[in-house]
Amino acid sequence: MPERSTASSPSRRLRVLTWHVHGNYLYYLSQAPHDFYLLTLPGNPPGHAGRVGTLPWGDNVREAPADRLARMEFDCVLYQSRAAFEEDRPRLLTPAQRALPALYLEHDPPQQHPTNTRHWASEVEGVHLVHCTPFNALMWDSGEAPVSVVEHGIKLPEGARHVGDKAEGLVVVNNLRKRGRRLGLDVFEQVRARVPLALVGMDAASVGGLGEVPNLDLPGFMARYRFFFNPIRYTSLGLSVLEAMGIGMPVVALATTELPSVIVNGVNGYADTRIDRLVEVMHELLRDPALARRWGDAAQRTVQERFGIERFAADWDRVLRAAVGERTREGG
Repeated sequence: MPERSTASSPSRRLRVLTWHVHGNYLYYLSQAPHDFYLLTLPGNPPGHAGRVGTLPWGDNVREAPADRLARMEFDCVLYQSRAAFEEDRPRLLTPAQRALPALYLEHDPPQQHPTNTRHWASEVEGVHLVHCTPFNALMWDSGEAPVSVVEHGIKLPEGARHVGDKAEGLVVVNNLRKRGRRLGLDVFEQVRARVPLALVGMDAASVGGLGEVPNLDLPGFMARYRFFFNPIRYTSLGLSVLEAMGIGMPVVALATTELPSVIVNGVNGYADTRIDRLVEVMHELLRDPALARRWGDAAQRTVQERFGIERFAADWDRVLRAAVGERTREGG
């Protein structure tokens, strides 16, 4: 018989039912000391993929096919999308699974009104909301739901280190053409007319970019470019920004959402809401590789101190155990 949940074994591994929503985030999440089961559908459609792609999934990442789900036991459920919460939860989970301790990981700030949007998961009693930046937690109306913030943590391939010998900036955004102003398509095009910039990501070729780079190859690919430019107006704190900083690459960015708490101007990068000023800074970095190196070294220290994978895994371990332990105690 599968092991049942108990409150008296604080060090045992939890069985977490979740979804493959953001591949890199899921890989970093799987560094926590628990077993993660990915709800899958035949053909691995988006939102229901399993151990797919090139990421080096560990043995603790497993699949939970929908047609076998009713026979499987878990300790908690970690929702990561509205579709999983509002469609899969009533349709695919059993009543017992729906009654398990539930957490909702919100990856983004509110997409409707930035301050007055009530989070849908907060309307269901007992759901624990987890935000990935303090900015997101500030902006969402989480109602009376318990809230935690687990800031990002990254784990880079061995040996990835910024060189910066290519006098160009690099932008990493998926589906920039389709996602438009919110992700900064117009900003990218304005800056590209004045500064040499390369773009990579899904569908990048449709706006003159280079195409998609596999996850594991991206840090090494980024390393040759002089700086990383983030043109995004409104999103969460992008993992690619932190990965760039993690290899020692200076970041130039719009000073929006969480980035002003990460980038210190003239120390580890530069953030501003004035595009003309950002262009000036980019030209400074192109003229002065030593400046880029100094900022990049400081950026790497920022990531090591604030966004280390050990801290991230420990935070998730604490949040998951607390959610399961609280529900166990409440249920007697």
